Parts: sequence; C-alpha cells; structure tokens
Amino acid sequence: AQQGRVREKVYGKQKIYFADQEQLPAASDAELRGLDGEIAARSGQLQALQQSCRHMEAELKDLNSSMTTPEIAREIEALKKDCASYTEKLERIKSATNHVTPEEKEKVCREQQLYRREWRRRKRMATELLDAILEGYPKSKKQFFEEVGIETDEDHGVELPATV
Repeated sequence: AQQGRVREKVYGKQKIYFADQEQLPAASDAELRGLDGEIAARSGQLQALQQSCRHMEAELKDLNSSMTTPEIAREIEALKKDCASYTEKLERIKSATNHVTPEEKEKVCREQQLYRREWRRRKRMATELLDAILEGYPKSKKQFFEEVGIETDEDHGVELPATV
C-alpha cells in the first residue's frame, strides 16, 4: 500500500486492501466491443449446453423409468400364459353342450317376473293384515311377531330381487 500497487480503505476498525486499477492499462472501445461479443457468444454456448443437458436428463429419466429387457421378457411370458389360459377357457365354453337357448332364457325371465310379482302381492297382503291386527294390540310389533312366531324377510336378510 505504501508503494502504491495496492490501495487501502479504512472502515472503522477494519481495513480493506484491493488492487489499484489506475495502474492497469485502459481498454479501448474496440477491445470492449470484442469482449462484449465474446461474452455474448459464450452466453449462447452456455444456454445451448444447458438446453442439451436438460434434454439428456429428461431422456435419462425416461430410460430409467422404462422396463429393462429381462423385465419385458418376464412380462411377455406372463401375458402369453394368461392368453393361453383364456384361450383354453374360451374353447371349453364353446365346446360345452349345455347352452341356454334364447327361448329358454326368455321363459325363465317371465317366470321370475311372475314369482316376483306374486311375492310382492302376498307380502303386501300379509303386511296389511298384520297392521290391522297391530292397531288394537297393546304391545310393539316386534313383541307381537315373537309371540305369534312370525319371521320376516328382513329377519333373514332376504331382499326382493331387482327387476330384470
């Protein structure tokens, strides 16, 4: 600092030393423009490299998340086994001789509707009759059912089948 090559600044109790820039040669405008051009070119290269790096990282991520060749081979074998079992099951179904004809199916559906309708009608009649009896009965419905020995569909978890 005494020789003039380094400058000294005092901030309270602290001293900071830095190079004296007045001793450095001043750059001309042409040199500054050249340096600016070089900075711009290097910035472009940096952006291109960063873009390339992001692209490669994305590709690496895709490759890491995809299946390996042995995994694919195992998957193919499993799918072939599934396909073979389904084909065998299909052949058994096709070769079965106990197919239901559409006429038989229609007949069964009509019978089910008839029985369901009759079930509803009889259940409604029984409910109306029991309600009429319970109007004059001093105890609860549950107690009456226990005394008489009536079991309802609900007691056994039975529901009326849905309409087809």
